[in-house]
Amino acid sequence: MILSILDTDLYKFSTSNAYFQLYPLAEGTFRFHDRSGEVYDAAFLSALREEFARLGELRLGDAEFDYVASKIHYIPRNYWEWLRGFRFEPGKIEARLDEEGHLQMEVTDFLYNVTLYEVPLLAIVAEMRNRFKGVQADTEAVCRILDAKIELANAHGLLFSEFGTRRRFSSAVHEAVVARLKEKCPKTCAGTSNVHFAMKYGMTPIGTFPHEWVMFHSGVFGYKRANYLSLEDWIKVYDGALGTALMDTFTTASFLRTLTMKQAKLLDGFRQDSGDERTVGDMTIARLEEFGIDPRSKVIVFSNALTFPKYKEVADYFRGRIKVSAGIGTNLTCDPGIPAYKPANIVMKLSRCRMSAKDPWEKVIKISDDTGKHMGDDLEFRIAAHELHL
Repeated sequence: MILSILDTDLYKFSTSNAYFQLYPLAEGTFRFHDRSGEVYDAAFLSALREEFARLGELRLGDAEFDYVASKIHYIPRNYWEWLRGFRFEPGKIEARLDEEGHLQMEVTDFLYNVTLYEVPLLAIVAEMRNRFKGVQADTEAVCRILDAKIELANAHGLLFSEFGTRRRFSSAVHEAVVARLKEKCPKTCAGTSNVHFAMKYGMTPIGTFPHEWVMFHSGVFGYKRANYLSLEDWIKVYDGALGTALMDTFTTASFLRTLTMKQAKLLDGFRQDSGDERTVGDMTIARLEEFGIDPRSKVIVFSNALTFPKYKEVADYFRGRIKVSAGIGTNLTCDPGIPAYKPANIVMKLSRCRMSAKDPWEKVIKISDDTGKHMGDDLEFRIAAHELHL
């Protein structure tokens, strides 16, 4: 189900490298959460563990090394040299079913290691779920559905990237989608977050940093400075490259409040992953104007469960005010056109961290602009809400 060690999102490597460079002793635990609360059985769990075991066989090959070392220039060569020796350790993946049959899963390791588990594990669970439900996708039907989306994007110049690895229907469907995008919308599709397919199809690998980067900083430095310090550290590592900031780890309002003029000027743009697109965009434009920055020089990447018709409405709303793009995932890689079918609604987030083995574990949380995306401990929510004036 996982085709290569590069069969993951680019931001997993950029974030792993940031830990590698700045916090090599930091440790963390990633915890799985199924928002739909689906029920599985022992046979599913057994098959899942067999697929996890195959992860341990993956390694960075010579051609893959040459590609990432030459094409992804903002991540230094010494990181890719390290990745050559990296192996997934299936024994670290603690997977079980609770009394109600819900999947529980955790992985703990150094953060530069453990961050690499998230996307492959989610992709495996999503594909295995479909197999056990007996749901099969017709790739021709998938492509027919996709063609209508491509036609809309091409007709209206809707720039977007493919972000669909983690909840894809299957690796085969994912590849068919990427191949179609490469063929039919080379001007409006800016690239793919999946490094393996970017390499295979000559596309641009797309991505910056995830919620976990800000969550880690909240755990070791506190909520009040987490957004600010996580951006400062990102700038320290990448010096202006990968300059799209994720805004909603502790609500967009909190992010914009601590955003500095220096950061705003250096960033290329901002990613909206929860909340109402118009509200978040208007807030971002207003903050840029407070700094005297022309919003039209920046971009907002919308990535909150977008469909193409919804994206067109958002793009029309902001036309001439700020540049827009989109990261579209599930709607591309898990839309098989099967009546009543619903994609997996699963995530795997950082749940705790510490600066080193000598330090105590700190719980971390996520306070989204959508209440359904909140994650974490109740006490930590109250602490964060107080400190961040939410």
